[in-house]
Amino acid sequence: MTTHEFLTLLLITLLIVELPAFGIYGMFRKAGAEGWKAFIPFYNIWTIMVIAKRPKYWFFLQFIPIAGWFITLGIYIEFVKTFGKFKFYEHTLASLLPLFYFTYLGFNKDDRFLGPEQVKRHKKTPLREWIDAGVFAVVAAMLIRTFIFEAYTIPTGSMEKTLLINDFLFVSKFSYGPRIPNTPLAVPFFHHTLPVFDTKSYVEWIRIPYVRWFPSPIKRNDVVVFNFPAGDTVINKDEYQSLRPYYDVARNLGNGNIDLGRKLIMDDPDDYPLIIRPVDKQENYIKRCVGLPGDSIRFRDDIVYINSVRMDPPADAQLHYIAITNGQNLDPDVMRDQYNLDNDKGDYSLIGNPAENKFSMLLTFDAKDKMIKAGLIKKIDLDYSYNYGGGDVMPYDSLHKWNRDNFGPVWIPYKGATITLTKENYAMYERAIRTYEHNKLEMRGDQIYVNDQPANHYTFQMNYYWMTGDNRQDSQDSRYWGFVPEDHVVGQASLIWMSWDKGIRWRRLFNRIK
Repeated sequence: MTTHEFLTLLLITLLIVELPAFGIYGMFRKAGAEGWKAFIPFYNIWTIMVIAKRPKYWFFLQFIPIAGWFITLGIYIEFVKTFGKFKFYEHTLASLLPLFYFTYLGFNKDDRFLGPEQVKRHKKTPLREWIDAGVFAVVAAMLIRTFIFEAYTIPTGSMEKTLLINDFLFVSKFSYGPRIPNTPLAVPFFHHTLPVFDTKSYVEWIRIPYVRWFPSPIKRNDVVVFNFPAGDTVINKDEYQSLRPYYDVARNLGNGNIDLGRKLIMDDPDDYPLIIRPVDKQENYIKRCVGLPGDSIRFRDDIVYINSVRMDPPADAQLHYIAITNGQNLDPDVMRDQYNLDNDKGDYSLIGNPAENKFSMLLTFDAKDKMIKAGLIKKIDLDYSYNYGGGDVMPYDSLHKWNRDNFGPVWIPYKGATITLTKENYAMYERAIRTYEHNKLEMRGDQIYVNDQPANHYTFQMNYYWMTGDNRQDSQDSRYWGFVPEDHVVGQASLIWMSWDKGIRWRRLFNRIK
């Protein structure tokens, strides 16, 4: 556990025991105890234990990391019982909203302290016991999922060979600080859609602005889970969603004119049913952070350069090559064991005339170097034509002649930084200014307007990051949809707890993600 993670745990624990202190003050006075004790962290919990006559060892169980939070909530429930509160909804309020419920109990004139003897005389039905246990388990799981870690499954090959399809991960919310949900009123454990009913799993009656407790910056080369930046608007059909993002479809329908494409989509709601999602309900993506706020990033032959300095690629990052071998037989077992090439997955294949010994190969940088040193390869070149060159990339304008393999340079914004707005950089930064930072942005002739005022400069309100898949030529990443704002960051991928491919991949279990 890092120092930041430890401090985050400690601070959340302090919030749990201190946020309801004002209400506990009133309840203590009703119970005949000194009110000031409510404001002393943990001493207030000890006093509750004394008043409620509960086992003293419960107090010490609070200091178990994470599990201690739920012990504290259980103690709160025992405390409200001494005020005659035995109903299910009353216990729910005591565990979920003690800040407000305790204040109500402590200062209204009707509720009185009845004492622990009243608790002993009250008996729960077996059904109520089961309901309480179930609700407590759901609350515990929700708190863990929101503040501690969340399970995540790798759905695509954009991070291979670092992460494989059907790797099951734990994503640490502590690494960058827990983010408070924008839409807290939601069905537990469903991200944005209820199965079977195909409806939203959340309501937007309450919208909370971006808040992150105890934030810590992302480090370069961290593997990060984040909400898909281009997922605010989606075409709500299985064949679209994040697989074919709305903005890509609009550009294609409009032959490059996204406004025309949007109109065509809006005019055909049967074929293109749209749904708007808040940040925390956008699809989860996983990539490697290669660019930090303030960096200038560039791709040359799919090698990343930061501030003109070449960055060593991750050991398992891979690219498509055209290789000419020395003519020896490529044994599938040797290719798999020594070079991490799986013939069954099509990682390599013969091209054209067998006598030419020309192969298409999907190689990690380590495997490529190993093959060259072993003399297996006579000549090798990057396959720029793979997947038709990767298609159009940011910023989708006529000024920048960039592509998937050779891209940039691009400057990454940081909070407080001011840029000069020009026709040349307008397309690159317009989404950050308009969509992520909620400004009205327009180009009227040669003049740029921000919130209907002529503007030559703009100061950014958030930090931004550049995310790229390790499978560089098979990755829908920042080259296609741009910067990732800090409010979209979910957490750091930390551990593979299960991996499956026609059976358990035992060697991958409990591997830390690098």
